[in-house]
Amino acid sequence: MTLESSKTLGGVGAILVVIGFLGFFAYGYTALLSLIGIIITLIALKGMADHYNEAGIFNNALYGFITLIIGVVAFIATVIVMILMAISNIDVDWTNPTAIQQYFMDMNNLWGIIGTLITALVVLFIFAIISAIFFRKSLTSLSIKSGEKIFETAGLLWLIGAVLTIILIGFIIIGIAWILIAVGFFSIKPTAPPQPPPPPP
Repeated sequence: MTLESSKTLGGVGAILVVIGFLGFFAYGYTALLSLIGIIITLIALKGMADHYNEAGIFNNALYGFITLIIGVVAFIATVIVMILMAISNIDVDWTNPTAIQQYFMDMNNLWGIIGTLITALVVLFIFAIISAIFFRKSLTSLSIKSGEKIFETAGLLWLIGAVLTIILIGFIIIGIAWILIAVGFFSIKPTAPPQPPPPPP
């Protein structure tokens, strides 16, 4: 894979992530675009890692992606397990709508449900921060090798955004980080060929 093809793939992948992120608020299925964009960006980072002979560019990004996937799976699993445990301990006639309504009107039961969601979100939050640390390492390495400081800025914003996802504004910051990543890929300059040695006197 050439540097130019890696640049193009990386820029397009990052743009797809941003489009999927923005479209998610209107149409949930556009999140698939973000997933495709991340995969394309990973392919581009592999090309960059090979071009600059710096394995950390790809490896750290891959670890970050895997960590994020594990976090999402852990989040879903935590919610399912806690809901099943709660249901198994509930003495409610699920065929009686009135009894179900009364159960959820009870504040103690409501706080139990909220506590379950908070626990699952904390699990996801921890994995998101770990993932952001890996992605930042990848972008910092790419910044050093390519000379494009915008990657380092994007990595820092990503980490800050991951920390601030607990108050939701972090998602906006992560979206901005992906925009900077797209700009960074398209801004990478081709490596200058080595200069021939001067002619002998």
